[in-house]
Formats: sequence, C-alpha cells, structure tokens
Amino acid sequence: MKNAYENLLSAIKSNADAVERELEGYFKDSDEDYGIIFDAERYSLLGGGKRVRPFIVNECCRLLGGDIKQSMPLACAVEMIHTYSLIHDDLPCMDDDDLRRGKPSNHKNFGYATALLAGDALLTRAFLVIAEANDLPKDVKADAVAQLARAAGDKGMIGGQVMDLIGEKQSLEFDTLIKLHTHKTAALIECSALLGALAAGYEQGSKEARALSEYAVKIGIAFQVIDDVLDMTASEAELGKTVGSDAGKNKTTFLTYYSIDEARKYAEKLTAEAISAVSDMDNSELLTDFACYLLNREK
Repeated sequence: MKNAYENLLSAIKSNADAVERELEGYFKDSDEDYGIIFDAERYSLLGGGKRVRPFIVNECCRLLGGDIKQSMPLACAVEMIHTYSLIHDDLPCMDDDDLRRGKPSNHKNFGYATALLAGDALLTRAFLVIAEANDLPKDVKADAVAQLARAAGDKGMIGGQVMDLIGEKQSLEFDTLIKLHTHKTAALIECSALLGALAAGYEQGSKEARALSEYAVKIGIAFQVIDDVLDMTASEAELGKTVGSDAGKNKTTFLTYYSIDEARKYAEKLTAEAISAVSDMDNSELLTDFACYLLNREK
C-alpha cells in the first residue's frame, strides 16, 4: 500500500501528464510564414515541470465534487499565463536570466522579439481557451475570464512585477514585500484555487471558495519564501535556472529580513496556516500533503 507521499507524487505526475496532453492538443498549429511563433510557445509551454497551478485548479475542483473535464481548460489557461510570465521575466528588460528549467531561456533560443511575442501569444491564447471551452456554461466562462484577468493584470501579477523591479532600486519594507508577493506569486495560485472551485459550481464568495483562497495565498507566499532560500542554497543544476541572481541585483527578498533558518520557519508557519484553512473540508488530505511538498521542495 502506498504511503501518503507516494500517493501525492503519483497524483502530481498523473495531473502533469494529463495537462501536458491537453496543452499539446491546443498547440498543434503550424504555418510556413510565421510558424516560429508556435515553436517558441511550445518551447516554453511544453517544457515539463510539476504543473503546480494546474494541479491546484484540478484538485480544488475534485475536492468539491466537480468534474475534471470542466476544470482542465481552466488549468491549461492558468499554465499558459504562468508560462508567458516566465518568458517575460527572463527577458533582459526584466530579470535577464539565460536559463529556465535547465535549458536556454526563450529569448536566448529565439531572440528577444520572438520571445516577447510568444509571451503575448500565450497570454492571449489563455483567454481563448476559456472562451471556447464547450463543457463550461457561459456564466462560468465569464467569471473565469474575469478572475484570471484580475489575477494576471495590473492589480495582480503585473502589479507585483512592477513592485519587484522597484525593489531592485530601493529597499522595500517587509509589509511591502508581502504585498509584492501576494500580487506577483500568490495571486495566480489563489486564482487557480478559485477557478477549480468555480468549475465545481462554487462562486468566489462561498465558504468553500474562501477557505481555498486562504489556503492558496498562504502556500503562494510560502512558495516564494522557499524560492528565495533556494536561490541562495541550491545549485544551478538543481534549480534549472541561474542562482544568486536576486542577491546580485541587490533585490529585496525574504532573506533581506530573515536568515535562511528563520525564512524556513516562516514558510513552515504559513504552510501550517494554509493547512488549517482547509482542515474542516472533507477529502482535503491531498491539498495538505501538497502544501508540505511545496514547503520541502529542493528545486
């Protein structure tokens, strides 16, 4: 009999494989005149990975008794938004990183202009995927588009990225740092949980959606805390991307305020709060295990 951790790893892999198949189905496009844009999109989107955000979408839907067939288009849309943000984050005008998931960043492989457009195309395609999701009612699709646009836009992820750039030029107060990552990192993770709930028939203001929202925001900030720790402690081979880049830019991170041990304890506290938020929900064990998995990850 598998233990809880093995069950979780199996669920993560199963979900990642299913998401990969769905994404491949969306990106079979080719064109002799501008096919390079599809190549650039596939290069970053189909690069594998844990598919953290799609896992949250689908698992929150399953937890609330929904059909994964309905949540999968939303999961794929979130992954497209996430991938677009990574492509743009790596650009010279942003974080200027040459590696992503152990291979050259999109702009190193396709050039600055094509990488920029590939990110734009993925951002746009995400909303098309939701709009064309035949298994979702029109009102659910409209709510999903609004939630995703809010989380990805200037009041969410983009707003957080602007704050992150400001943090390279001036020191940020701790409360401002929390706000930054509540927007840049946690907003899309929270949106993933809310989209999963929406696919299962639970609107944003419902008790269940509120619990999942709190869970997701807490693991989202904890995720960033551990990211900051790994940026200082892991090797480039382990992370699959450039390490130490934040320190090199004098960027305000959680390690500006905490030692590595203190940062890990803070992430543990956030994770415990996340688990508590969903503890009263039936069949929430997988979300509990997933929160611990993200906390203890090494890459």
